[in-house]
Amino acid sequence: MSERSTPRIVPLKDLRPGAMPAPAVAFAGGSRLLATGQLADTLGRNLRDLRISVTDRCNFRCNYCMPKETFDKDYPYLPHASLLSFEEITRIAQQFVAHGVQKIRLTGGEPLLRKNIERLIEQLAALRTVDGTPLDLTLTTNGSLLARKAKALKAAGLHRVTVSLDGLDDAVFRSMNDVDFPVADVLKGIQAAQDAGLGPIKVNMVVKRGTNDHEIIPMARHFIGSGIVLRFIEYMDVGATNGWRMHDVLQSAEVIRLIQTELPLVALEAASPGETAQRWGYANAAGEHDTQAGEIGVISSVTQAFCKDCNRARLSTEGQLYLCLFADRGYDLRTLIRSGAPQEDLASAIGHIWSGRTDRYSELRSALPADASTGGRRVEMSYIGG
Repeated sequence: MSERSTPRIVPLKDLRPGAMPAPAVAFAGGSRLLATGQLADTLGRNLRDLRISVTDRCNFRCNYCMPKETFDKDYPYLPHASLLSFEEITRIAQQFVAHGVQKIRLTGGEPLLRKNIERLIEQLAALRTVDGTPLDLTLTTNGSLLARKAKALKAAGLHRVTVSLDGLDDAVFRSMNDVDFPVADVLKGIQAAQDAGLGPIKVNMVVKRGTNDHEIIPMARHFIGSGIVLRFIEYMDVGATNGWRMHDVLQSAEVIRLIQTELPLVALEAASPGETAQRWGYANAAGEHDTQAGEIGVISSVTQAFCKDCNRARLSTEGQLYLCLFADRGYDLRTLIRSGAPQEDLASAIGHIWSGRTDRYSELRSALPADASTGGRRVEMSYIGG
């Protein structure tokens, strides 16, 4: 393809109501940015991880993510025509991989609600990194449909799953998901995923002070020695509908202290650059990591910012590219791809967006007083995934 003599400008903007327009990106002529597999932002952070939301719908109404008061029967979910097709998602993913992405995580809403999700997994599983190796292809789910889909997901090429589970007590769990869904069915889904070979499995527990913090020890005891990594996540100020207050955050340091009162722990090294969770292994009598007992993790996005190592981009279900979980604007890749732009233009647009990235929301928030606002209305987690 020949180079154009003048730059082509495509405005990249967030189409969600209330969002601010994002800057235009030039990507032709002298400003074309080619994919080399080593794309860094303004702070030297390389692009390695892409999270793709495949639906904005979920069958749970967890109050920290999709509270029923907002996401009711009248909530205006995206029409099907607005969603990226599987082929469009794969086209975009190809260019992220060309820029150095090694891991793709499918999210939602609840991704297993997307019809024929196995077809998308098959397409993504066929992609290869710049080194020629398969992608680390994962999916985050609430587990409600996992028992019936685990084998098909594995057969399609999915490597592993992360399951959200906020407690073992059935009354607590039903209250938190707010649709009266039983915890036993999620546990069956986790077992089905293990049986299908979708591992190592991770289980994420969002801890909200005074709501489910008494479930920390029971969760740790349940999963110790199971081969499943349990991770405790600080309740985050994502979006604008969950009524977040700093008072509701149980700090990760408190979680670790609580577990250590009954189950001794030893700190472990990070498994990979940019990892969000701090790893702790269960200790044996000698104070060393008991690998048979396994490990836990804590994700301290409120109290211990990990912005300096963040290597993640997020693609919404309608093709908006977000550079931070706490962003208040995105970049419209859907218009670009549906306009018939060649792959080189798509790759260049992605390159320009990431190379101009300056996001470090959590670091900036940590310098503010508790409960202080940090700016505009942020995108909801249910729209771009966790």
